[in-house]
This record gives sequence, C-alpha cells and structure tokens, in this order.
Amino acid sequence: MIEELNEEQRAAVLYNDGASLVIAGAGSGKTRVLTYKIAYLLEHGYHPWNILALTFTNKAAREMKERIARQVGNEQARRLWMGTFHSIFLHILHREAASIGFTSRFTVYDTSDSKSLIRSIIREMGLNDKQYKPASVQAHISNAKNRLLTPDRYASDRQAYEIDSRAGMGALRDIYQRYWMRCRQADAMDFDDLLIYTFLLFQQHPEVLERYRQQFQYILVDEYQDTNFAQHSIIMQLASEHQHICVVGDDAQSIYSFRGANIDNILSFTQVFGNAKTFKLEQNYRSTQAIVNAANSLIKKNSRQIPKEVFSKNAAGDTIEVLQAYSDMEEGLIVAGKIAELCRREHYTYADFAILYRTNAQSRIFEEALRKREITYRIYGGMSFYQRKEIKDVVAYFRLVVNPNDEEAFKRIINYPARGIGETTVNKIIAAANAANVSLWTVINAPDAYALTVNKGTLGKLQGFAGLIAGFAEGVFTKNAYEAGTDIIRRSGIMNDMLGHDPEDESRRENIEELVNGLSNFCSERLEEDNEHILLSDFLSGISLATDQDTDTDKTNTDKVTLMTVHAAKGLEFKNVFVVGMEESLFPSGMVGDSPRAMEEERRLFYVAITRAQEHCFLSYAKSRMRYGQMDFCTPSRFLHDIDPRFLNSPLSAPSQQRLFAAPSAAKPPYPSSSPTMQKPPYSSSSPTMSKQPAHSAPNSSAPAAAHASSAAFNMKVGQQVEHERFGIGEVIRIAGEGENTKATIRFKNAGEKQLLLRFARFK
Repeated sequence: MIEELNEEQRAAVLYNDGASLVIAGAGSGKTRVLTYKIAYLLEHGYHPWNILALTFTNKAAREMKERIARQVGNEQARRLWMGTFHSIFLHILHREAASIGFTSRFTVYDTSDSKSLIRSIIREMGLNDKQYKPASVQAHISNAKNRLLTPDRYASDRQAYEIDSRAGMGALRDIYQRYWMRCRQADAMDFDDLLIYTFLLFQQHPEVLERYRQQFQYILVDEYQDTNFAQHSIIMQLASEHQHICVVGDDAQSIYSFRGANIDNILSFTQVFGNAKTFKLEQNYRSTQAIVNAANSLIKKNSRQIPKEVFSKNAAGDTIEVLQAYSDMEEGLIVAGKIAELCRREHYTYADFAILYRTNAQSRIFEEALRKREITYRIYGGMSFYQRKEIKDVVAYFRLVVNPNDEEAFKRIINYPARGIGETTVNKIIAAANAANVSLWTVINAPDAYALTVNKGTLGKLQGFAGLIAGFAEGVFTKNAYEAGTDIIRRSGIMNDMLGHDPEDESRRENIEELVNGLSNFCSERLEEDNEHILLSDFLSGISLATDQDTDTDKTNTDKVTLMTVHAAKGLEFKNVFVVGMEESLFPSGMVGDSPRAMEEERRLFYVAITRAQEHCFLSYAKSRMRYGQMDFCTPSRFLHDIDPRFLNSPLSAPSQQRLFAAPSAAKPPYPSSSPTMQKPPYSSSSPTMSKQPAHSAPNSSAPAAAHASSAAFNMKVGQQVEHERFGIGEVIRIAGEGENTKATIRFKNAGEKQLLLRFARFK
C-alpha cells in the first residue's frame, strides 16, 4: 500500500526516529500521509492506545479513522486515541477529575450557557451590561484561558488590567474570578476549560503527566499552524521528553489568529524540537498548473514563511480571469452570468461552483443575482442573508409597522431591544387576545377592554412600545422604503445593542448596513423605472419571496452553488471558484491597518481562496460599492498586483489601469464595520450618515436632472452605447416620451433590459 505514495510522502511516513515536521502544501495529500503513517506505526509494534492523533474537526478525525480501518481493521482503528483536542482532553479530564477538584460527572457548558452565566454575574455585580456586554466579556475570558491565565494570574497582570481599564472594563478580572468559581460550584467546565484544566492537571500532578507520557508513545497533530498557545503547551508537556511527535500543516494556510492561532508554533517547531526533521509535500494533486503557479507567486510576497515550491502535474489549465464590474450589483450579475455560461458551455453542475467572499454581508448581492437567473444555491457555514437574526429582527419591525396585527413579528420585537417586558407579560397578552379573538396589538392598545392584568409600570412600557410602532406607522405610506426603513432602524434602538468591538457585533453591524444598502438599491432601481410609490410594503413583498425561496425543503437537491466566507472554505475544494470583492479595505480587510503581520495573514487568506479551485478560478472586483446606503468608489486590491501577471487574464494589465495600484495605503475606509463612522452607531439621532439620504433614492426629490445625468442624456439616440453607474455598459434600443418624462429602454450587457427615466439617469 505504501507504494501508492510519492517519494516525499513515503519518506514522511517511514521516518519515526524522532520529531518530524510535515509541511503539506495545498492539495498535497496530507490526510493520506497521516493515515498511512498511523497504519505503518500499528503494523510496526505500536498498540492503538499508544498513539495519540489530534485533529481540529470531528469530520477530519472520522475520515482518518475510516481510512485507517480499511487498512488495519475496525478493531485496531476503534482503539486509537484519535479526535479533536477538546474531545480527547475531555476524556482525560473525566478520568482525572478528582485531581483538579471536579467530579467525574462534571458537565460542559456550551457558548449560550457560558454567556447566560456571565450575564447573571454582570447583573449581580450591578454593572452596566451595555458596557460589559456578555459576548465581549466571554471573548476576553476565553482569550485569557487560551493564554493559560487563571483568574489569579489575570488579576495580577498589570498590562491586562490597564488594557481593560482603557476599554472601560476595569471589573473584568472580578467577573472572571466569579465566573471561574461559579463554574466550579456547578461542577461544570466551558470549552476553554478543557484546555486550561488539562494543562493545569499535567503541571500540578507530575505523576499524572508521566502516566500519559508513557501511554502516548507517539503523537500526531494535524493542522499545526492552527494551534493556540494552550494547545501547543500541552503538546510540549506530553512530547518534549520522548520527542516521538509528527506535526502536519501548512504555514501558508494559517488564517485563524482571531481565534488565538499562532503561526509561530509551526514556524519555530524545528527550533523547539532541535533534532526535528522536515518533510515538504509540494506536489498539488488538486489544481491546474496555472492556478498553482498563480498561488505560488502570490504567497512569495510574504516574508515570514517556510520556503517551498508547490507544483502540479495536472493539466496546464486556463489563466486566472479577473472580472471587472462597474458596481457591486453588476459584480453579482457578472458572476451569476459566468456560472450560467460555464454550465451551458462545459456542462458543469451548480455544485461545481463556489463563491467566496471576505465578509458574510457580501452574500446578499450574489443571492439576489443567482435568484434572478433561477440558479439554486446554499449558504455554507452560515445562513441566508435574510435569515440572520439581526436582519430578522429589523424586518420584524418593518412587518409590524406595515401590519400591526402580525403576531410573529410582535412577539419577536416586543422586548427587543430590552424594554422590561418579560415573558410572563407576553403570555398574558396572548391569553387575552385569544380569549377575545383579537390581535396582540389590539389588546395592548385597549388593555382595560380586554382585562389585561398587568401593573402600572408594565402598562407604561406597553404603551411606550405601542406609541413607538404607531409613530413609525404614520409615515410608512408616505415615505419611501429607504426613508421609512432607516428611520425605524435609527429610532428603534437596535444599533445601540451592537456597540461592542468583538467580531460578533462587527458582523451584525455589517449585515444591517448591507440591509440599508438593499433599501437604497431598491428605491434607486424603482425610481429610475418610473415607479411613483416605493414603499416599505413593496420592499417586504420582495424579500418575503426571497426568504421563501431560500428555504431548502428539498434535502435531496444537492446541485447548488456554494456561497461562503474564505475562512469557512479552508479544507474544501471546488471545480470552479469565484473570489469576489477584491478591493482595498475589503480584501485585504480595512481592519489590518499598518500591521505587516496582519497583512501577511490576509495574503494567506487569499492564498487559501485561490487554492480551493481545481479547474477554474475567477477574481472579481467592483469600481463602486454601496456603503451605508451611498455610492463609494473602490480601488482594486493590492493582492491582484501580487500575482505574477503571466498567470492572470486581467483588465488591470492595461497601462491605463496601472495607476490604480499606485498608493494602496491611501485606500478608502474599510467596508464597512471598521469605518471611522462606525465609532458611534450610524443610526443615532446625531448621525450625519442617516440624517440625509442619497438624492437618487427619494421619489419626491426636487433635485434637477443634471444632478444625476449630463444634459447629453436628453440627446440620446437609439443604438448609442451608454455606461451606467450601477448597471455597466448597455445599448439604447428604444426611447419614448418627452421632456422630463423621457424614458429609454437599454439592454445592458449583464443586467438585461431596463426602462429608465432619463431625468434620474446615472450614466454617460
């Protein structure tokens, strides 16, 4: 069986005399090497229980076990100590619980359990939960544990305290102390405890550590570039003496620093284990030569890496194509059109395609473009844009304002953001409504008539909520969808619930900003198409159809385009990959700032994106993008310039485009969460961003036509080429009407036919 391996794979499997580092380039068969190595050890004197194999996902562990079982039998494979770090350490801690003050029946808190306990502690301490947001506190505690800082060590860390104090969270160390003790009182651990308590067990009980050192005579670790400080430290405890350890990974695919992963663990492995031998798996079995060459030329721009030269013996393949769009909307249309074209021309299925983006908020544009072409898709590792909680919360406000009798919308937002109306009160409202066969809204507007038994304080809160919704409803049939929607977002207080700086809050803000973009686009397009009424109810009708279509009731239908973030794509592969949004401040992220280390990780992330592709890879960028409901002009990503132009088919190779790369450091503000405008909620009453809307989105705008189009628009002739700000290049095929009512029917290259009012036209 070992003859099936190539020369370098075989060498990595056969070497077991000391520590070894296997650098496995993208698509180089690392799982096969790990599988064969374990089988080889089992066939050469090792018992299954003497082998510890650590992975990062249960899927990886299952796949490896199944492959090993096919080689050495189910019984041998079943008795291996193989699994994720957390599952293996949980098993050890259950065995050794008494040594660290727990019972063997201790339970494990999931993220929501942990957050709930933290929320209770914050409340008990009389702290402001807007200042000490449970999710943010949880992230800080998790980070401390992954750095192996117990509450006592954290409390004595002056630098950590100063950082917390500057962030207005000086009580964090006290919260951590209480949380630690409450978990112990409850005989419970959270996920991070499984790491820190394993380390403490081995540190404080040398006899226990020695027993496991004797048991685990050979240790294998997958994806070593993704290990954090705690994981690396435990591995050192177990393996530093016998040095029978093999770690596998690729420094060029280290992309999880935000989770605590430290690339230095793999870069310095041969220094930590002085006699370690390095093996490089450089043959890529996944991608065409063109894709591999392009990826190589990109990653060579990073300075901190282990040198390697990945190569492919597959077909030469097409060069990577760079797609240029006039706007983010046209970018979506171009990508959807290219997928349809390749399916028709080369007989691919939809499942052969993936669209990879840097932020979840980008999915909306591509979801809408795919739906227009009736191309089925799925959101991988996430959910459809309109199914995300923060979007559903905002849409529930929209629904209740348009239709106050909507019971589900009422129940969703009656106490969101928190206004002191609890579940008991809601249940009383429901009971009163059911008894009288009326809506919940009717009950809270006439509580005495329906015998609603609540105290005076609660009654005041209900009246406040009813007044808020009624106030929104006054303008919902006179304002356009953009005005009405942004007014609701601003005055409802939703954005105040997301003022934290943790990634979860940033992602939620990004998604709501993208919903605002959707409102603005909806109004703009309907305005140009001469629709007098552009109401919030019309917008809701459109997205309710989209939401219904997004629901995948047919579980047998797997022929779908995959939409996902690049982070979620790691470890996967697709025949055809589109990497979209290749613009400065988007990819690379605007969060990078001036940090060379962070920029190198962004470049590695782009490397991961490209190397997911087997046959075709496309990179796309837009010249303009909707941000905060307004048009912003974009600069192509510096990463497009990092790829050797020999491996690109790009419009940027034209001399006129070269200046776009002249000063990447002077990029636009990041998209969108790290923009300076996001330092306070964009929808606060004092926000300039929301106090005035784009002129083109108001149907009753008195702005002259010249604000949006040159006077040449009124001299337009059939057959002329036009360039539209959002729809791109098109040809005029028909003109009708006179003066300000003149309309043009234009066939756009990617957006299809549009009938536009010339007085609102945005083209030249």
